[in-house]
Amino acid sequence: MKEQDLISVQLLCKRYNVPNSFIEKLQEYQLIEVIVRQEDFFIHVAQIKKVEKLMRLHFDLNINLEGVDVIYNLLKQVEDLQEEIKSLKNKLNRYE
Repeated sequence: MKEQDLISVQLLCKRYNVPNSFIEKLQEYQLIEVIVRQEDFFIHVAQIKKVEKLMRLHFDLNINLEGVDVIYNLLKQVEDLQEEIKSLKNKLNRYE
């Protein structure tokens, strides 16, 4: 993983005005992966959209972290099922 693909958790929290403990909790719930390098914490830039979505659920909608965990996992299941449906439709179209 390249260094330029990582963003400091401290910088992310400062930019979005959220406490570092929020990112720590997201890691505890295994919603994001935090990388430790030289005694500093980073996340991959590809996870920023995910963190933004989780922040909106928690801070804007006042959903506790347990609820955020459940909602995110359900949304992921819906996305997976939609992909499976799309794949099955494509297979069906080949046989028609």
